Amino acid sequence: MDFNKLIERVKAILLSPKTEWPVIASEPATVADLYKNYIAIVAAIPVVAGFIKGSLIGYGMFGIHVRTPIGTGLVGAVVGYALSLAVTYIMALVIDALAPSFGGQKNQVQALKATAYAWTASWVAGIGVLVPFLGWLFALAGLAYGIYLLYLGLPHTMKCPQEKAAGYTAVSIIIGIVLSWIVSLVVAGIVGTGALLGGAATSALSGSGSEVSFDKDGALGKLDAWSKKMDAAGKQLEAAQKSGDADAQSKALGAVMGAALGGGDQVEALAPDQLKPFVPDTLGGLPRTSMSVQRNGVMGMQVATASASYGDDSGHSLQLEVTDTGSAKGMMAMAGWAALQNESETDRGYEKTYKQNGRIVHEQWDKVDKHGEFSLVLGDRFTVKVSGNAESMDQLKAAVASLNLAGLEALKGHGVKNG
Repeated sequence: MDFNKLIERVKAILLSPKTEWPVIASEPATVADLYKNYIAIVAAIPVVAGFIKGSLIGYGMFGIHVRTPIGTGLVGAVVGYALSLAVTYIMALVIDALAPSFGGQKNQVQALKATAYAWTASWVAGIGVLVPFLGWLFALAGLAYGIYLLYLGLPHTMKCPQEKAAGYTAVSIIIGIVLSWIVSLVVAGIVGTGALLGGAATSALSGSGSEVSFDKDGALGKLDAWSKKMDAAGKQLEAAQKSGDADAQSKALGAVMGAALGGGDQVEALAPDQLKPFVPDTLGGLPRTSMSVQRNGVMGMQVATASASYGDDSGHSLQLEVTDTGSAKGMMAMAGWAALQNESETDRGYEKTYKQNGRIVHEQWDKVDKHGEFSLVLGDRFTVKVSGNAESMDQLKAAVASLNLAGLEALKGHGVKNG
């Protein structure tokens, strides 16, 4: 295995994808070669980073530090790695099956190339989990840029017409989201996912012919429009590549990812002073004991967070987190378009995600420890979460409801510059 060659390929697909995709498409390869020389190595990056973070470094918040036991962490890493390798191949089969519907040519090896090299961005971004606080933002950036890479690569690998690449990408991504959900069901021991995947693919396509159209207000229509905005944003990166200026290339890459995460818009997150009013002095009848408000930026992206602890001498405590996803608002909107719901329940408690009044809502409750979390997404941009010990989930819901949610949601357009 030539690691220097692998590193050069990773750099090329991330920094100059428009010139690298034709090279990739023309290279002779087999499924085994792609796995042995590229996929198996690059896909291990987020797995190793996750193990280091979870079992060696640990997670900490509000004075509590938690590490996953080494044994458990290793088992999770092995299972996660195996699933990652399997899902990569399954996604390639999906892309291959969709090719004729978008005027492309079926070829499983080329489909695996499209999947593997597009997912490079997400795999490399997985190392971001080691970065305190901003790790999740790296993950979103990798996902967004990976979608863009797939959009650029399909015309070369699957020979689809350029004008159909956006639709091909949109349908592939939606099915990919469903596929991820199916994998979670497999892990939980639920059977019969093949029918679900087939149904998702059938409903995603408007017909079996080569012409596919989308409702502009629907999930696929919005993703189609977003892909086209990404193409326009990518011209910045192309110009920077031609300049040969390394600093300009880095800034251009950051600008592209910022535009991608923002759904085609450039977004400036709220300043700390603008977030402070949404952190009250008391919450659920408990006084505030600490507060932290900050805005961070990296590679053209911004996010702002306000966190606070509330408690009394009797041991009652609540934690509040208000986050302006800022530059990642486009990804928050995409989550809303997908409108995925899930619910699980055990003897100990339950967890569920659903949509209510246009908002994504998440609940998690442990009835043994009387501990839970209630969070929601406002305006496809802001997240509000209250967690802690309580008598019931209703107490956490009431705490969230007491906040100025309407005032925060009204700021969803603040700092947004249309792309």
